[in-house]
Amino acid sequence: MTQPSEAFGLGRTCALAVAGGRDLAKCAARYSGLFPEDSFDAGLYASLALAGAFGSPWATAETLRAINRSSLLVFAADRLIDEVATSRDEVAALVGDCLAAAGGAAPTSPITAFLADLRAELATAPRFAALEAGWRDQLELMLLAMAREWDWRQAGDKPTDEEYLANADSCGASFISVSHWIYTGLVDDPGDLGRLRAAGDRVQRYLRLLNDLATHQREAGFGDLNALALGMSPGEVTQRMAELSAEAVQAIEPLRSGHPRATEYLLFQIDYSTGFYGISDFWARGES
Repeated sequence: MTQPSEAFGLGRTCALAVAGGRDLAKCAARYSGLFPEDSFDAGLYASLALAGAFGSPWATAETLRAINRSSLLVFAADRLIDEVATSRDEVAALVGDCLAAAGGAAPTSPITAFLADLRAELATAPRFAALEAGWRDQLELMLLAMAREWDWRQAGDKPTDEEYLANADSCGASFISVSHWIYTGLVDDPGDLGRLRAAGDRVQRYLRLLNDLATHQREAGFGDLNALALGMSPGEVTQRMAELSAEAVQAIEPLRSGHPRATEYLLFQIDYSTGFYGISDFWARGES
């Protein structure tokens, strides 16, 4: 029997992305006002679905739901904190309400309804009960990091380069990874999840700097924090990214034999995102 060609594999993965993008558009329509069209266009849904599909081409459209929807949740939370919240009390309330919904409380807003539905989807995974604490912890890290950046901007404080990088949970990459691993059954032990999260943090820091390098001109118009705006030169950012990439590979290597697909996903993020940001961006905002 002949093996499927490379073109066959690419075609299948693209079909997964098309299905994922359509699902995200339908999903977004269920939460009134959470995904305004000037920020969330068809290109954003397609971009998120492409990243999910190419990162796990072995998956099905159904098993990619968690990664796609958790990615969309990150963007929703980021917009609400960056662009909508006008006071520290609003930011704190958003974080508290989201954490409550993640713990099973009744939703009180469109984003908490979305989060509650995502949690319900994840709860269908056989090992969710054992891994839920890790998922909720990663969600809290992400939301608190977003809130910390809000504080820095409002106070006019400039964190040090390492303080800024240590806050990379704000980009949500690790939250997306954890949601994906749990839903697809790539991890079933809390200890293994913790080790993968630690390795993924190096990838997340790399992605934080990559995003900054690629989008600093657009973000300057929104007042977003960015490594270049904080004083790092493009050369310094590139050098730190190279160091983080090497650190990520070193941290991932011992985990590869036990978790080949989960670690392959982490390594994929570095190269895929580098190629993607060389040409485009996820957000629709700021485009002419």
